[in-house]
Amino acid sequence: MPDSVLVHSPATLSNLGCGFDVFGLALAEPYDIIRLTRSDKPGIRIQHHDPYNLPTDPLHNVAGVALLALLKQVPEAVGFELEITKGIKPGSGVGSSAASAAGAVVAANALLGNRFSKMQLVDFAMEGEAVASGARHADNIAPAIFGGFTVVRALEPVIDIIALPAPPLWVAVVHPQIEVKTSDSRKVLPATVPLGLAVRQWANVAGLVSGFLLADYDLIGRSLDDYIVEPARLPLIPGLAEARMRALAAGAIGGGISGSGPSIFMLNRTEATAQAVGEAMGSVFTELKIECNVYVGPVGTTGARAVEEE
Repeated sequence: MPDSVLVHSPATLSNLGCGFDVFGLALAEPYDIIRLTRSDKPGIRIQHHDPYNLPTDPLHNVAGVALLALLKQVPEAVGFELEITKGIKPGSGVGSSAASAAGAVVAANALLGNRFSKMQLVDFAMEGEAVASGARHADNIAPAIFGGFTVVRALEPVIDIIALPAPPLWVAVVHPQIEVKTSDSRKVLPATVPLGLAVRQWANVAGLVSGFLLADYDLIGRSLDDYIVEPARLPLIPGLAEARMRALAAGAIGGGISGSGPSIFMLNRTEATAQAVGEAMGSVFTELKIECNVYVGPVGTTGARAVEEE
């Protein structure tokens, strides 16, 4: 078994419109770079090679907490030296904390002879997500580990995740430089949903899964609408409605808020369309004098994975 491994762990989209806390999609980039080295000295030591001033105490670092959860299931005395280079900005709405937690446990599993299943790795990594958001959830963790399109059917009493292949798609994501706290975005959600609205949402959930399985882009586009969560969060992200309108005019299939925001994603048939859609969405925030980052890339077919030394 190797003593050290380098892992790329991808950004992810969650919710995908109608699939609140259930659907996830891996991106090919951006990604975090995780280097994990096995040590004879017990415990975990963390270094960050990025400008985000994240904690290095394993008890307060999402990757550290995930590794500690994994180590509880390892009978032998093992230590790790963990180096993290964040390619995904924290708080961007594209699974930054999930990427670090997932990448760390995938790296540890490689150094331990791949003794844990992907479902077990999801379980460990969710402990890290709980540090970031206050709750164990897997809508970003699942695609970060499995890749492609994932459905989180249940987390209790057992984890039940369905990994499905995604058709060729290009994703444009705009990240306006505004803060949307997950706690605030949760507070605005409705406590009850009228039955008629719930039926429309369930129909879109079924339609989106079918669209991915059939590679039916028109069906995917029709099914991305969210009738419950996004309307409640609309006031938290200035420019959202206009960005969506310009993206669709530029040829996007459809999209919405990524996670709790503020990032907005749009799915596209081709790279050229995705580039045009990214520019169209970015222009909205330029006009609003809000700085933004735009990412364009294909859907990621794999989750966190070991790579050759750079």
